[in-house]
Amino acid sequence: MENYLRCSEYIDCNHPDIVSLARWLADGAESDHDVAEKCFEWVRDNIRHSWDFRLNPVTCRASDVLRHKTGYCYAKSHLLAALLRASNIPAGLCYQRLSLEGNGAPYCLHGLNAAYLRDYGWYRMDARGNKDGVNAGFDPPRERLAFAVTDKLERDFPEIRPEPLPAVIKALTENHSFLAVYQNLPDMEII
Repeated sequence: MENYLRCSEYIDCNHPDIVSLARWLADGAESDHDVAEKCFEWVRDNIRHSWDFRLNPVTCRASDVLRHKTGYCYAKSHLLAALLRASNIPAGLCYQRLSLEGNGAPYCLHGLNAAYLRDYGWYRMDARGNKDGVNAGFDPPRERLAFAVTDKLERDFPEIRPEPLPAVIKALTENHSFLAVYQNLPDMEII
């Protein structure tokens, strides 16, 4: 589990602002379930999705997402992982391959999280941000993700990764506007 509690370049859970917010969110919580729910809802509801709101700058590092209050789903998942890890809750990154427009090609990755909760084991959550047609929530053990896999070339990857995929880091660090990221969203070929 130590890999899922470790601070790193993009999941900088030891950053003072992340530690401070994690403590504030955990205040009065009675269980890891309560802490995880507060962290999830805070990221989902307070960090604006870069594409939905057409916002710059492009963020990747958890502390930058917190500072600028915006990020693509991947960046929001980095912040949620950092908050959970700062609260001593093991957290990882998960991905889905989805149709960008919901009707075939092009496809792209979608980023979400999994946290290890004492009463449930690994539980996936999606702090992407709700909007019309998207209603992600926190209801263990039932998953309430933002998107369902429905197309034959879409995938729900089962891996829980301790660090972001290199393709995600590349998309968020080499593109310097929300539009450039959208035009270069990462994908993972399936065999």
